[in-house]
Amino acid sequence: MTRYMLDTNIVSHLLKEHPAVIARVQSVPMASLCISAITEAELHFGLAKRPTNKPLHRAVHELLIRVESIAWSSAAAQAYGAARFKCNAKRQDTRAARFTHCSHAISLGAMLVTNDQAMHQLTGLQVQDWTQMPPAQ
Repeated sequence: MTRYMLDTNIVSHLLKEHPAVIARVQSVPMASLCISAITEAELHFGLAKRPTNKPLHRAVHELLIRVESIAWSSAAAQAYGAARFKCNAKRQDTRAARFTHCSHAISLGAMLVTNDQAMHQLTGLQVQDWTQMPPAQ
């Protein structure tokens, strides 16, 4: 079973009920979905900025009980170092924030689900953009 790691921007689209993202989430087994602990941290930051937004707090809580949050590991840290070095050597964008999610997905052999097109520059990273409807089969 393919594991899909939802990036923060995709989770945001999901919480905002983006039709294509909802359709894609519903098309895969719930057990195949996960988020990085980094995404979970970003979600908690967003909630801290909006303490009175009860619907958002409920939606994030419901998401977090249904989608596994994967801890950052030594393997992810190693993948981070290697990926950032390769991009740095090629003079590609090496902003640290981009590499945390990417390297975490690489270390798990997971598909990173994001609509950040810069993520496609990393060798060894599988990426899908669920904000776009898949082509008809």
